[in-house]
Amino acid sequence: MSQDSAAVPDAARKLAARRRREIVAVLLFSGGPIFESSIPLSVFGIDRQDAGVPRYRLLVCAGEDAPLRTTGGLELSAPYGLEAISRAGTVVVPAWRSITQAPPPAALDALRRAHEEGARIVGLCTGAFVLAAAGLLDGRPATTHWMYAPTLAKRYPSVHVDPRELFVDDGDVLTSAGTAAGIDLCLHIVRTDHGADAANALARRLVVPPRRTASDLGHQRYLDRSLPEEIGADPLAEVVAWALEHLHEQFDVETLAARAYMSRRTFDRRFRSLTGSAPLQWLITQRVLQAQRLLETSDYSVDEVAGRCGFRSPVALRGHFRRQLGASPAAYRAAYRARRPQNGAPEPALRPERAERPERERAALGAGGADRFSAASLAGHGLATAEAGDPGKPQSDAYASRLPETPVGRGAGRPVLPGQRERPVG
Repeated sequence: MSQDSAAVPDAARKLAARRRREIVAVLLFSGGPIFESSIPLSVFGIDRQDAGVPRYRLLVCAGEDAPLRTTGGLELSAPYGLEAISRAGTVVVPAWRSITQAPPPAALDALRRAHEEGARIVGLCTGAFVLAAAGLLDGRPATTHWMYAPTLAKRYPSVHVDPRELFVDDGDVLTSAGTAAGIDLCLHIVRTDHGADAANALARRLVVPPRRTASDLGHQRYLDRSLPEEIGADPLAEVVAWALEHLHEQFDVETLAARAYMSRRTFDRRFRSLTGSAPLQWLITQRVLQAQRLLETSDYSVDEVAGRCGFRSPVALRGHFRRQLGASPAAYRAAYRARRPQNGAPEPALRPERAERPERERAALGAGGADRFSAASLAGHGLATAEAGDPGKPQSDAYASRLPETPVGRGAGRPVLPGQRERPVG
């Protein structure tokens, strides 16, 4: 679940005298998407005191030299530069234009200085890449858009990336998942600063839910089958493809290592260096994902689904499924069917044998899932051996990701408890 600041250890540094928490600096860059950029401007930049929302002072700062171009070729002119960040007690980076580019050094220096002086630093969506580049996420839990989570985890291995959360509050550094989750985090900040009544009043003005969590069954969790593109040219690609084709069989990581002609230790190290994920975590996630699909597209019983996904028993499936998706297989199937659109005519039923492996997934190696994201205790979950066990949003010009647009991922690990930081396995 998303962490409330009241439950998070007090990690905030003493705020410098010239900084005030209610002064919010929003750092804009050229190429940033206009939707994400507008979220903090709307939340913190409009006077809604008549509705019971305390007022913030907004400083819109250019993170680099003008002109700042955004979605659709629009040009923005920010009234302040990086020097204005020195007055802010809250600094928001709404998004970064390209996860393949390094942010400007001057902007990174300004963020580090603000953090050292006690400012609260916030990264929305791909803004987490800017915070990570500044070193502000080292050793911390964080989240970002699910499509870019594998890349963030691989590029910054000291960051504990968890794409399952709508947002992560680690005290003085906060991050959110993609797009609309930025609204959830901004509402959380208002709730932290001024209480639930103020946040609820603001939510009514924005016509959004006052408080969403990733565990809400109405907010479906997804699993990620994406892998960093560079694995496609690696010899391990063939092993990954074989594993995806044989998830219905019972095999363990030792089997994969043997197919790669490597020792288990070498295989683990090589797999982790390529994907940022431990092989066992990845394998369990793929099997849970396969179970998720069968529950959605077939009438197999839970016991049959467990067997068709390589789990030794339904107990093992239920344990891993609940840990990764927050619900039992039966509850997930019921909730999924209740959410399906009703058009007056039943949807055509998929034949079970066709439901197991859609052809579009067989063709793509990128359909593997990189899940180094969170620490997990994998022992004692019904696995005698090491078996495991939304469509993506359109990519705008603002995001220069090379990741395939595949269904979203969920790390294989226990939920983050309030005030607790996870550590990667191994």
